[in-house]
Amino acid sequence: MTVMTHFFQNKLFRWPGRFPWARGEHSSLRANREYFRSFSQDRPLDEYEFVVVDTELTGMNQRKDEIVSIGAVRIRQMRIDLQNCFYTCLRPEQDLPKDSTLIHRITPCDTETAPTLDDVLPEFVAYCGLALLVGHNVGMDIGFLNKALRKHMGGILHNPCLDTMRLAMLYKETQWENFYDRYNLNVSYTLGDLSREYGLPLFGEHNALQDAMQTAYLFLFFVHKLHGGRIKTLRDLYMAGRGWRWM
Repeated sequence: MTVMTHFFQNKLFRWPGRFPWARGEHSSLRANREYFRSFSQDRPLDEYEFVVVDTELTGMNQRKDEIVSIGAVRIRQMRIDLQNCFYTCLRPEQDLPKDSTLIHRITPCDTETAPTLDDVLPEFVAYCGLALLVGHNVGMDIGFLNKALRKHMGGILHNPCLDTMRLAMLYKETQWENFYDRYNLNVSYTLGDLSREYGLPLFGEHNALQDAMQTAYLFLFFVHKLHGGRIKTLRDLYMAGRGWRWM
């Protein structure tokens, strides 16, 4: 097992695919795939760019549900770039379920004149570029995005992904170290509850851009707090992901 394979099998990081060769693969996805064939995790964190992404969906079933909005914000030099955000509402192929509208408040009127995934995905891939992707329960968002990318662009994103939900679990575990009688089993890992618990700025919930912004603040909080602020490189972040029991 190579160092790279081992690095991205860690639960903190997710590797979206296995470099499939797809006929008709869009040139930007091909370039993305080639870049991440060799990737160093030994640079200081502030030398990497991160794109924090969130999606709103018609439902949670990846086989039949669709993306109705994508929001993303860029982190450069470990600072949120408020001038460089991505947001779009999308027109789904099927009618928008009423149940999903109650959650994200996106209505059929909002989607009626919205662009389609065919229009938006190339722009979104270009926005992500060669950044690492961050999300709260990121596997859900990347799963839906890669399903759409396979259909419309003939491939998937290969950007390594970091999960703030997993970071939250790690942070709480380190707080519990050597205090086995202080475990709190009634813990919430929702984005809003974690942000309130740690006194972070609060944004509106179930809006893709605002949730991405909320996740960006949470990500930076954990990076600065894990291991007492001793996370300096991407490899350090990976090592933190091994869990406190093996440190």
